[in-house]
Amino acid sequence: MAATANEESGTHLDRQLIGKYNTPVPRYTSYPTALKFCIIDDAESREALCRDSEDTSPLSLYFHLPFCRKLCWFCGCTKVISTQQKHADTYLNYLEKEVSMVQPYLGPNRKVVQLHFGGGSPNFLSSSQIDRLSKIIHSRFDFEENAELSVEIDPRTMTRKKAQAFGRLGINRASIGVQDVNPLVQNAINRIQNSETNKETIATLKKAGIGKFNVDLIYGLPRQTADSFSKTLDEVIRYDPDRIALFSYAHVPWNKPAQKILEQSSLPSANEKIDMLTLSVDRLKQADYAHIGMDHFTKANDSLAIAQRAKSLQRNFQGYSIHGNAQICGFGISAISQSRKSYRQNFKDLETYYAYIDEGKRPVERGYLLTKDDQVRRCVIMRLMCDMELDFEKMGADLDLDFKSYFASEIVRLQRLADDELIEIDNHSFKVTDIGRILIRNVASVFDSTSKPGNNGYSKAI
Repeated sequence: MAATANEESGTHLDRQLIGKYNTPVPRYTSYPTALKFCIIDDAESREALCRDSEDTSPLSLYFHLPFCRKLCWFCGCTKVISTQQKHADTYLNYLEKEVSMVQPYLGPNRKVVQLHFGGGSPNFLSSSQIDRLSKIIHSRFDFEENAELSVEIDPRTMTRKKAQAFGRLGINRASIGVQDVNPLVQNAINRIQNSETNKETIATLKKAGIGKFNVDLIYGLPRQTADSFSKTLDEVIRYDPDRIALFSYAHVPWNKPAQKILEQSSLPSANEKIDMLTLSVDRLKQADYAHIGMDHFTKANDSLAIAQRAKSLQRNFQGYSIHGNAQICGFGISAISQSRKSYRQNFKDLETYYAYIDEGKRPVERGYLLTKDDQVRRCVIMRLMCDMELDFEKMGADLDLDFKSYFASEIVRLQRLADDELIEIDNHSFKVTDIGRILIRNVASVFDSTSKPGNNGYSKAI
């Protein structure tokens, strides 16, 4: 079998083996996945999905702020391209109405332990609009003293005043979208953003009191090579981020038509992506970043790494988290909410979202009520995605069932992964290997009873 190796570190990945598992597979930010959500077309079903007052857990708030000034051709997010600042004012009007509409359903005395602004580009908002958003939130919710408040940042539109406004809001962590520092790659994806801009943004955020930051990178973009991406990694490591998210570019032009433009440039082959991934894992380990799982790397003293060692790490629509016992409440277009027994997602279209709120209705388009089996499998998959191992007896005790009996057929299928050295298994448990961490989505899919292998609705594993 042909293999690729990083000679300096000695990591070997069998290309043929990776190719075998490089099939469409869910990312498991939820189980069942969002593709299983059903259209909600009656008031009774919408009411069932929105009934959250029985839950007394802490809250995790997500606000989707969809506006961007310019389209990045690789982007798969729900966004609205505009240069008109007034559109954000209108959007904030409706966010305020939605928050007021949702709040009575949540019940009293529930504190917020996590808040995240995603997009789009949240810093599309002006400093005064950020202050207004702060008032909308803080006048309605109480926060735990150690709550994590984070925001996604586009350095191209970041300013000192905006950073100060986010600081006043209470933001204490920023995720900085970099993707790649190579000008050739940036030109191919329509995102010109030099390294000085990134460093200035980091310095500006720190001056505003936002000291913790992550960097988001993407491999598999047009004109990337292992050599060029190595230089991007070196530059980003010099930024000294607490966390690095290393995402595989998902080419889904049937869902995101703008991605067809990227086909005019040379997209890396599957083998070239494997080379970039191998290089990245080795390079980040050499720089003392722990491989949390799949596409996330953190410093050893980061809260995520500490939580993983303590087996308290969690995973949800916001990625890896230390707040797994929180109920997620999403606001804005496309936002997803999660409770113990349900998921729901808002309309992705601005006009429909506005229209429902104008009619005094929750702007929920799709949702899913979990069965008992769904809840069991969600727990197993999420623990596997976080712990990188499963103890059958302990998991069974946690779920009040005989694990080996309940998952007898799944345990048989695990043997194939053991044969390919993705896991090490015995009669009582299994552990994910280093190669298995990279292919953890494939390992987790063994316990998925809802998604068929090769489903084209999902991105490939690599």
